[in-house]
Amino acid sequence: MKHPALLAVALVAMSAFALPALAADDVAKAMDTPAGKVLADAKGMTLYTFDQDMGGKSACNGPCAQNWPPLMAGADAKGHGDWSVVTRDDGSKQWAVKGKPLYTFAKDAKSGETNGDGFKGIWHVAKP
Repeated sequence: MKHPALLAVALVAMSAFALPALAADDVAKAMDTPAGKVLADAKGMTLYTFDQDMGGKSACNGPCAQNWPPLMAGADAKGHGDWSVVTRDDGSKQWAVKGKPLYTFAKDAKSGETNGDGFKGIWHVAKP
């Protein structure tokens, strides 16, 4: 190529389009807790899955979602690998891992708490 600067500009532009596909990596991370290694959101809050979620769809809406806030995704978020984005009943987007929508728990007050693990036998920490 006669214009190396054009190649550099093209590569930078292409990488900008690839960034949204990596957004899930910025949303959650593996973290050690008293319940073992779990997935946590960007603030270090433990993430949970709900046994009543089926077929890549959230069954936790209304008052449930107030106690178990969904791990929200931007309207343009794109999943990759084990990560996907599900559409909630209200049309908003939520992150899921291995097809299971992810939530935090309102009664976890600080990073690393796992107060929701085993709640009513249907809520579980999300494992990496």
